[in-house]
Amino acid sequence: MAIGTAILGASGYTGAELVRLLSVVPDYDLVALSADRKAGQGMGAVFPHLAHVPLPTLCRIEEIDFDGIDHVFCALPHATTQGVIRDLPAHVKIVDLSADFRLRDPAAYEQWYGGAHSATELQKTAVYGLPEFYRAEIATARLVASTGCYVATGVTPLIPLVEQGLIDLDSIVVDAKSGVSGAGRAAREGTLFAEVSEGFHAYGVGSHRHTAEYDQELSRAAGRPVEVTFTPHLIPQNRGILATIYVAGEADAIHAALATRFAPEPFVDVMPLGTLPHTRHVRGSNYQRIGVVPDRRAGRTILVSVLDNLVKGASGQAIQNANIMHGLPETTGLLQQPLFP
Repeated sequence: MAIGTAILGASGYTGAELVRLLSVVPDYDLVALSADRKAGQGMGAVFPHLAHVPLPTLCRIEEIDFDGIDHVFCALPHATTQGVIRDLPAHVKIVDLSADFRLRDPAAYEQWYGGAHSATELQKTAVYGLPEFYRAEIATARLVASTGCYVATGVTPLIPLVEQGLIDLDSIVVDAKSGVSGAGRAAREGTLFAEVSEGFHAYGVGSHRHTAEYDQELSRAAGRPVEVTFTPHLIPQNRGILATIYVAGEADAIHAALATRFAPEPFVDVMPLGTLPHTRHVRGSNYQRIGVVPDRRAGRTILVSVLDNLVKGASGQAIQNANIMHGLPETTGLLQQPLFP
């Protein structure tokens, strides 16, 4: 029997990607799509590229009958999700795409997000949704906090290196660049075409909230506190994230460790030593590619990691988590090849 599925926040970029990916998967039955500002409209009116797909009319969350829902993808804005998820029926499994449940420590959440968490008991039960590392925990979870795009790009190659003691933990630098869709679909002055086109800028320097996830996951892998230097940038393209990661460690050993660790993984590809990935190589797909290059200075290495922020960095990752939760093949609905050109 198909999994009765609701997507909360279906009128955003990640919600539309969930619909695009799931609408051709018979294992998931899209029963309800919510979008408060667009309630009453058809999905095809909001996203014409989906006009040919038979879908339920967009509605408000309070109009959804959750008795017939087995799974919820929550694609709502940060800080609004916790209250919604807290009130969902206990039988519903949930993958949350916001940052509301990613931090395990309520004090850390309050520090980085400027307010107390309103569902701390539920926060304690959430599993961090990075499937390559938490597959067993995800399989038995009710609530999975799907990893964000910036963090998935960087921590995926870093965790094995930290676990194996191959890099200096006090010298990790992550320099990441994201396409504009990472800022969401809501109209904002800073993401207008004239503000973004022909430009390239850093933001959240030294204080970006996703830094807390880097510290959390790498500290967990190391068994001691780790603090990362992380700087995000906005680049004038629609999709994609590229992270250039600087570490102290030997390139040959780093490459060998990553190639071995990710060889069984369906969506993480470690390229030959010295070969670099481009964001266009993964556009529209759930694949992540990692390149390793020795620095000109002995004992230092540069890693380049790329993914599509709306798929492997958000909606695809969420579906990958849901597949694990429901005992489906992990690749279900996610084997689309990258778009080129």
